[in-house]
Amino acid sequence: MNPFPDAGTSDAGTSGAGTPGTGFPGTGRRVLVSGASRGVGRAVARAFAANGDRVAVHFGTRRDEAEATLAALEGTGHVLLSADLADAGETAGLVDAAADALGGIDVLVNNAAAAAPAHPPADTPYEEWTAVWQRQIAVNLVATANLSQLAARRMIDQGGGGRIVNVGSRGAFRGEPDHPAYGATKAAVHALGQSLAVALAPHGIAVTSVAPGFIDTDRVAHRLGGAEGEGIKGQSPFGRVARPEEVAAAVLWLASPQAQWSSGTVLDLNGASYLRT
Repeated sequence: MNPFPDAGTSDAGTSGAGTPGTGFPGTGRRVLVSGASRGVGRAVARAFAANGDRVAVHFGTRRDEAEATLAALEGTGHVLLSADLADAGETAGLVDAAADALGGIDVLVNNAAAAAPAHPPADTPYEEWTAVWQRQIAVNLVATANLSQLAARRMIDQGGGGRIVNVGSRGAFRGEPDHPAYGATKAAVHALGQSLAVALAPHGIAVTSVAPGFIDTDRVAHRLGGAEGEGIKGQSPFGRVARPEEVAAAVLWLASPQAQWSSGTVLDLNGASYLRT
């Protein structure tokens, strides 16, 4: 059944076995944003809401901040949902709750990531090392895979067509010597997105990733305001770090009807602070 019978833009294809001929709209969509209590997640939720979409704002433990995100969204029909993404059962419950509240899921933004202390391999006790890796893998990678699979199945059952956008990191390419688990899991997220892009294209679902560098968020405010702040800003020839709204604008475009042909891409958002070919 076509969930968008009046959509004017068809980007899912019109021929080929298993290729749905549904149009994908640029507004009025049902969007689940993981890790949306603050920072990039909040900016992403606000961008979709301002675009006329309805947003499920997910949070793990920061309810007060998530409620502030919800209150800041334009429009109506948004919902606040909590889940521990390290728990596969709660992850499934989150997707069910979002689909029930919104009437389906058209766009998934995988933004949630676990915070972790620095864990350089030469100086970190083994017990701490293994705990950090387990948490980073569980939230940054496995939860992203689980949310993507669950949301994709919803999109397929709705008749095909959808967008999945993963928030990765420049650290996947540049290296994170003090946070190797973060860099490794974000590299895996990029690889996951490309595998899903190939697997889900026959269903009209485009999958992309963004790879930001430093972003001016609460999570890194202590570093930007400290002794290393100027050095971090100096990594970019623009002499600054990204604003959350700049990342959100890229995510919003990658979820647009016009971005289907970008499926499989990893978009660098680092202000020319790290260049790769």
